Amino acid sequence: MMYSSRRNFLKSAGGLAALTAFSGLADSLSAAKSQKLPNFVVIFTDDQGYEDVGCFGAEGFETPNLDKMAAEGMRFTDFHVSQSVCSPSRAALMTGCYHPRVGIYKAFFPHVNRGLNPKEETIAEVLKPRGYRCGIFGKWHLGHRYPFLPLQQGFDEYFGLPYSNDMWPRDFDGTSLKDGFHPKARWRIGIPDLPLMKGNTIIDRIRTMEDQSKLTTMYTERAVDFIERNKSEPFFLYLPHSMPHVPLAVSDKFRGKSRKGIYGDVIMEIDWSAGEIFKALKRNGLDENTLVIFTSDNGPWLNYGKHGGSADPLREGKGSNCWEGGNRVPCIMRWPGKIPASSVCDKLAGAIDILPTFATLSGASLPKKKIDGVDITALLEGRENAEPRKDYFYYYEKELDAVRRGPWKLVFPHKYRGCEGVEPGKNGFPGPRELRKAEKGLYNLNEDIEEEKNVINEHPEIVKELEKLAESAREELGDSLHNIRGKGQRPVGRI
Repeated sequence: MMYSSRRNFLKSAGGLAALTAFSGLADSLSAAKSQKLPNFVVIFTDDQGYEDVGCFGAEGFETPNLDKMAAEGMRFTDFHVSQSVCSPSRAALMTGCYHPRVGIYKAFFPHVNRGLNPKEETIAEVLKPRGYRCGIFGKWHLGHRYPFLPLQQGFDEYFGLPYSNDMWPRDFDGTSLKDGFHPKARWRIGIPDLPLMKGNTIIDRIRTMEDQSKLTTMYTERAVDFIERNKSEPFFLYLPHSMPHVPLAVSDKFRGKSRKGIYGDVIMEIDWSAGEIFKALKRNGLDENTLVIFTSDNGPWLNYGKHGGSADPLREGKGSNCWEGGNRVPCIMRWPGKIPASSVCDKLAGAIDILPTFATLSGASLPKKKIDGVDITALLEGRENAEPRKDYFYYYEKELDAVRRGPWKLVFPHKYRGCEGVEPGKNGFPGPRELRKAEKGLYNLNEDIEEEKNVINEHPEIVKELEKLAESAREELGDSLHNIRGKGQRPVGRI
């Protein structure tokens, strides 16, 4: 079938066996930490699918800077976010926790008075005591009220949008909603134009698609400026792009450049942005002391058709957390001289693991409250047989849809929004999604990455083991499918 070649590509590229020659890397990392604290850069895109990078198999557009990043670093083929929705995914990245632990289940809309609880510790707050300067340039989406904004969550600088770029009073193509609208855009009526913020202040409004076309460039220029101004001290740069979330917008630099329409143009501009970051690091002598991570907040919005990306060869996409296409995302990590070049990691890892890894590499203390992430430094070092994360929980909002141990994934009966096999929308407008039911199933992801073969009747002992794992998840984090509230859940921030 059409996926088989991609599966073979992943399997042939996978594994850490080729990295055993780098046994001395642990000592190198320790020496680097004792001499000078490393810088950290996280580039976080919005709705970019698993396949939507050249080195992950993209077709119709090129990503030379990201491909070079992979050639000089490590490509993760089994990297996950907490939920295939913006705010829960970002909360998990910032706190090192599954989103149910910090009480964030849905995307925050402009009318809500909730956000990431200031009592939670973010990556920025973990690094600050070690002398780090922390800046965010892009989309925040963890609460737009004053107590929840980045400057109150450990960051020194903030420039960007407080939520998604479709949360404005316009239709899917950017036209005004006053004279009629697509039925699915009804909720946008009465919402103000997008606030462009600097610090805690709204400095402008994004009112047109032309305004949106400038976002990627504006974020990138300010990120580069942040590097230039902080080259003499350790820093954490967080660059969460608004794109390729719909509505898609791209600058003249890349408009019409790809063979895949505007979606390809947008990804090419994001690739350009990554290249500008690498140039700034090299120009300022920071390249070999900076760990750069590139990944996405969730899978692609498939019902937008050509304005959405691809999760091929994975099943489904954004909005479907039980299948791999929703929350398995492309990930590349690069640190010259520390991470082995042209390496591939097929071990299980996730965005919740970034905070504890940064803490280890910087000598910072972990948050006082319990987190779910694990230190994956051993994977970056290429240690033989390293497997810091064995389990993973697939939550959508409050329901536990699946659990994972090694290659085995157990899916529980539940309903989900499906897009595969449904006619997608056109010209930036969404197509329908079907409410589907997932049956209880067991999948071996090493042998069946497409999740087509339910082998639940063949491995009762593995099913029993994963059911026990699910019980522990429900006890700690809850499960609305069983009306269970977890003992480890903490409250969302509220005004």
